[in-house]
Amino acid sequence: MNVEQPGLGKRGTLFLLIILGAFPPLTMDLYLPALPTMADIFSTSHAMINLTLGAYMVAFAIGMLFWGPLSERTGRKPILYITLAIYVAASLLCAIAFNVESLIAFRVLQGLAGGGITVIGTSIVKDLFDGRDREKVMATVMSLVIIAPMIAPVLGAFLLKIASWRVIFLVLAVFACIAAGLVALSRETMVDRSTAPILKSWNRLSVVLRNPHFATLLLLFSPVRMCMMAFIGIAAYVYIDGFGMSEQEFSYIFSFNAVCATLGPVLYLRLSRVVPVRAIILGCFVVIVSGGVVMLFFGAQSPWIFAAVAAVTTIAVIAMRVPGANLMLDQQTRDTGSAAALIQFSGTLMGAAGVQIVSANSHDLIRNYGIMLIAIGTACAVLWLMVQNRPFVTENLSAPS
Repeated sequence: MNVEQPGLGKRGTLFLLIILGAFPPLTMDLYLPALPTMADIFSTSHAMINLTLGAYMVAFAIGMLFWGPLSERTGRKPILYITLAIYVAASLLCAIAFNVESLIAFRVLQGLAGGGITVIGTSIVKDLFDGRDREKVMATVMSLVIIAPMIAPVLGAFLLKIASWRVIFLVLAVFACIAAGLVALSRETMVDRSTAPILKSWNRLSVVLRNPHFATLLLLFSPVRMCMMAFIGIAAYVYIDGFGMSEQEFSYIFSFNAVCATLGPVLYLRLSRVVPVRAIILGCFVVIVSGGVVMLFFGAQSPWIFAAVAAVTTIAVIAMRVPGANLMLDQQTRDTGSAAALIQFSGTLMGAAGVQIVSANSHDLIRNYGIMLIAIGTACAVLWLMVQNRPFVTENLSAPS
């Protein structure tokens, strides 16, 4: 590690990174089983309830753009303390929301704070690790973070059996308090802070975006998040309303998808020892397109077919995130917070768009999902074929070892 962490040690630091990375899936997946019920409770449409997901993701993305560059000036820990405090307050407000409009508003506040928590976690990885070590840590964190979507729906369904959906947000507030305790044990990871005025911190976003290599890779890898987030947004409706499963059954089959997703980073690390990373990335795009074709023609026939195809495409999406994020971070020697913010912002914004696009026509969710997989996979594959042999890519790819 570039900065020693005596209070946490290596394992404690890794655990902190996992906790920080778990905020997005926990905040979204914990209450997925409650979505159909909440639509009935608030007497509103599925699209309106889905705005509690979409609005959170948009605010989450904006929050990253705000907090990421600011951390270059203030350091990582102060931002973590502030955003965790806001997150706790927002979660408590969500728990007492009296209508869907107020819930959406409080979710926006929760998203603004959650964006800061996540982008600082990514920045800390860049602060502490380099090269292949960073890639290994990112893969480990991603693999273990995916435990959150495994546990979250099951826990959410259990909480719905013994209490109301409001308790779910109380659990999120407690989780943020635990994270704050770990942060207190950590040491500041940013060695060289920016001396520029705070109001100029956000100018660094445009500096990073003007890097054509970074911008190209951002355009290439960001849309892939739509494939995963679209599945998360429609899963409850497909399984519960479409296939007639109970909330508990949904939580189990959704967890199956999350279990498969943990294979993504591990599979990438193993394959990258013997297969060129360029081929792995292209292969992932091929899997996504093929999954879209199968989903389009056969996904509606059985929940098991739908689950299997979604699991395979999710593995491909997550496996690609490791080399994709590493490639983008390697394009910047400075402005780590801004680069991390833009990476997370664009991916999250694309994810939010994916949820709303696929759920716009609630009568044909599976068909919409299949078309999206085909379109995104094909477009990104073509762009990858155009840039994979460029020096800014080949010089930063890990060779098989």
